[in-house]
Amino acid sequence: MSLGRAPQPIEHRRASPGDLAYRVAFDEPEYDVDGDGPYRKALIREQHLRPDPEPAEG
Repeated sequence: MSLGRAPQPIEHRRASPGDLAYRVAFDEPEYDVDGDGPYRKALIREQHLRPDPEPAEG
């Protein structure tokens, strides 16, 4: 997955001030939890992203 441009503020009545979302492009098409898709790109809230683990040195 690659992140696109800088994060953008979420403009939604249930969003908290400062909530951000990122545009992402998936390496392979992905399905959501409901089985909808496949999606190649998405707008994902920051709290749902996690960094890739660091590669082991050795």
